[in-house]
Amino acid sequence: MRRGGAAVSGERVVERVESAVYTVPTDGPEADGTLAWDSTTLVLATVRCGDVTGLGYTYAPAAAAQVIDDLLAGVVTGAGVLDVPYLNEAMRRAVRNAGLPGIAAQAVSAVDIALWDAKARLLGLPLVHLIGAARDDVPVYGSGGFTTYDDRQQDRQLRGWVEEEGIPRVKIKIGESWGQREQRDRRRVARARATIGETADLYVDANGGYGAKQAVRVAAALADEGVTWFEEPVSSDHLGTLAALRARITPDLAAGEYGYTLPYFARMLAAGAVDCLQADVTRCGGITVWLRVAALVQAHGLDISGHCAPHAHAHAAATVPNLRHLDWFHDHVRERLLFGGVLDPAGGALAVGRDGAPGLGLTLDAERARPYRSG
Repeated sequence: MRRGGAAVSGERVVERVESAVYTVPTDGPEADGTLAWDSTTLVLATVRCGDVTGLGYTYAPAAAAQVIDDLLAGVVTGAGVLDVPYLNEAMRRAVRNAGLPGIAAQAVSAVDIALWDAKARLLGLPLVHLIGAARDDVPVYGSGGFTTYDDRQQDRQLRGWVEEEGIPRVKIKIGESWGQREQRDRRRVARARATIGETADLYVDANGGYGAKQAVRVAAALADEGVTWFEEPVSSDHLGTLAALRARITPDLAAGEYGYTLPYFARMLAAGAVDCLQADVTRCGGITVWLRVAALVQAHGLDISGHCAPHAHAHAAATVPNLRHLDWFHDHVRERLLFGGVLDPAGGALAVGRDGAPGLGLTLDAERARPYRSG
């Protein structure tokens, strides 16, 4: 048994862990039910092992980079790169006093993803084949439809996904201004249905913006428009309320994107709070923990959906038999500005690992990324 994270004879070790921060402006003002923003920050972690560099990332404040530099790099450097779960546990212990949920978990996630990428690259395999595929492709849904959009912007985005890229499922944001613009929410949903037609699936996300009874009222209108996915109608902090809503509404209830630890997801499942559980690989502890969440969800007879960061999720998602889909989020699709090797969602599914590129198949495009470097 390995002790203290030391590498066994002949094993490649982590020689260096580095972080970088990139801030990408949005292409217009964006907001959901409870938050507004005009840029997206990506914190990149790189793990160097000889001539191999693994990369991982999270969408988090720049402070996550400092957690990587100050608390995690020393834990991982000098350790064997092959035993990623061992290093994941060591990192989680290292942030005990800093507080795991939140920024620390996001930092751990970025390094964990980078370690898996490095391991697969060392072995010359796409990550999906290193773990083992459970499916031929990974379904996605187009995700955006911000509350700041006017009718023309919303129509253009939805038509782009459904008509140009052939993605047969799309999601828009509702719950505007903490649920204070309910009539506009309803009108935008009806408009979205008219735009995409009757055959595409329509999803909505309130980001916890509604009260409980308001969510029931809105859900009835959503069902009339054929909405099949109602994401976080109320805050996912209130698992009992989610469970009560789930029993009263027609669309599938989804939540879980703010889960940072495995016990959180266990509590969500025990409460009967969701029809489909969401987990974010860049928040929950990386690929190591995301796969454990997927297994926990499968044991409850439910599906898992990957939240945002589609390229960070894709290979792990292809190894999961109970995957419903990934969130092809408008902001995070801009990963193509920073990386080479990005995937194509044409037809509504990602073909993962078929080109044989090792690891995640991503490479940082230093020239394109340079203008966005902010830390």
